[in-house]
Amino acid sequence: MNKKRYAVIGGGINGLAVARQLLLDFPDATVVLFEKEASVASHQSSHNSGVVHAGLYYEPGGLKARLCRRGGELIGNYCRDNAIPYDECGKVVVALQEEELPRLEAIYRKAQANGVPGVRLIGSNELREIEPNCIGLGALHSPKTAIVSYGQIAARIADEIRERGGRICLNSPVERLLEQGGEVRVELAGGEVFDTVFDQAIACAGLQSDRLAERSGDQDTPRIVPFFGQYYVIDEAFKSHVKGLIYPVPDPRFPFLGVHFTKRIDGQMTIGPNAFISFGRENYDGRSMNLADIFNFASYPGFWKFAARNLPATLRELKTVVSEASFVREAARYVPTLASVGIVPAVRGIRAQAMEANGALVDDFVIRQHGNITHIRNAPSPGATSSLAIAEYIVREVMRR
Repeated sequence: MNKKRYAVIGGGINGLAVARQLLLDFPDATVVLFEKEASVASHQSSHNSGVVHAGLYYEPGGLKARLCRRGGELIGNYCRDNAIPYDECGKVVVALQEEELPRLEAIYRKAQANGVPGVRLIGSNELREIEPNCIGLGALHSPKTAIVSYGQIAARIADEIRERGGRICLNSPVERLLEQGGEVRVELAGGEVFDTVFDQAIACAGLQSDRLAERSGDQDTPRIVPFFGQYYVIDEAFKSHVKGLIYPVPDPRFPFLGVHFTKRIDGQMTIGPNAFISFGRENYDGRSMNLADIFNFASYPGFWKFAARNLPATLRELKTVVSEASFVREAARYVPTLASVGIVPAVRGIRAQAMEANGALVDDFVIRQHGNITHIRNAPSPGATSSLAIAEYIVREVMRR
């Protein structure tokens, strides 16, 4: 039997996980991963909170619920097996107002249906035992929620791919995938066609996933609309005021979660992120604009339908964009002792959020096969948590259909 040949597009944690899984399941296969940057994990995989999500919020039966639970277990095992720091610091989702308590109970029911281990509803007294400086009427406690460095995990997976005989081509942006006669060719930027012909290709292109998919013959929706999220590190003298992760109860009126406290694997404490439209899909410094990216979302009817429905959320988030003091005030609603804490900008992430033409944000993961090409079309949070499970799902289920 001829050896199978696989191309993987994208050197973020999902692309790396897929390439690794192919080599685990098919040790004799030819696996080539293409990454447009000079190093792996240059985008979302190294610009995030580092949280290993337990699976609290996701609709039971959906891909997010299934793959987040499995992925969290795999990430924990991978870190332990490879001596990568992993801190099971726990998380509380805190209700400040009476109207939030029914929503908190609904999250609890989802968490139970998803099999989240150890999750409990707790009162204000027990909340203070877990987070002594946090106020609230009640909370949901998820003791198994953890933190890691996904950039560190990605770097180790890249090493493992090479150790297992895979090839990683850096500085190799892919323009499109061409399928003909059951074989797939990889066309690089500038029109050069890679010399190996592949049996199957898996596109894990993150912020560029919709563009690569459309150029490769897939449909043009959903479209990626980029939202940035800024994190801040609080003054180190105050980092002990929060022990783990403190999150708000999601408000169904708003599409994004809101500012929260997240402990980092290096021991620092962050607040964030906000969520606002990004003027570039890769605008991590916040000081530049990409006119092509701006035109891409500004000319999309779905964006304006989304914006019209979410004006209150836009105004709320805008305050935290223009004012660091507003950012701190939002966080201090949960930990009043930090009302005047000093902060410095930390990582700025950009969420590759898929949006339908009617303005609806795509809630679940979207993984679609088009001939011998598989596209990840939507994998925002908990995409990093789920990465090793997404890889299993693609290699063992999607590609075998």
